[in-house]
Amino acid sequence: MIRKFLDSYKNQVNLLTEKHNTIKIKKLADDLYRSWKKKKNIFICGNGGSAANAMHIANDFIYGAGKNLGKGFKVEALSSNSSVITCLANDIGYEKIYSEQIRVKGEKGDVLIVLSGSGNSKNILNALKIANKIGMKTHAVLGFDGGYAKRISKNSIHFSVNDMQVSEDLQLIVGHVCMKYFAEKKK
Repeated sequence: MIRKFLDSYKNQVNLLTEKHNTIKIKKLADDLYRSWKKKKNIFICGNGGSAANAMHIANDFIYGAGKNLGKGFKVEALSSNSSVITCLANDIGYEKIYSEQIRVKGEKGDVLIVLSGSGNSKNILNALKIANKIGMKTHAVLGFDGGYAKRISKNSIHFSVNDMQVSEDLQLIVGHVCMKYFAEKKK
């Protein structure tokens, strides 16, 4: 019985290496590297397990990605400050917990990465809309059918998996691939 689940999981994770995703992951890595060279900010957000993944990836980009570069990335997981999240949710609505942070902190040329299974969460979509308006580089790592985020992000890495756990695993793999790429890169 477990073998069936393992084989299914492996087949879904193999979507990572499809050519269109490889190209889009490279685009993400290139934008991240340019942001590092220009001392721009990177913001990452998601909900639930994707929020935890945002914090994990931010940690990797601060430390692991900068090993050979001499300095990590200027990155922030927008889900990491519970005081800010609860204040914004209470005062202006949960759907604006990320867009308000982007509106205040984001600048043209910064990078926003949204992590989402469905690609339809209002707080994620609002963050993308504000970031696009500011002139930020927007990326989305998505599962299921990609939702509306697939259409409005400038670069969507979409895995057509109808499984939230596999979708969240793929988010981390994309983050880890980028981190390992930078960990090997020279200045």
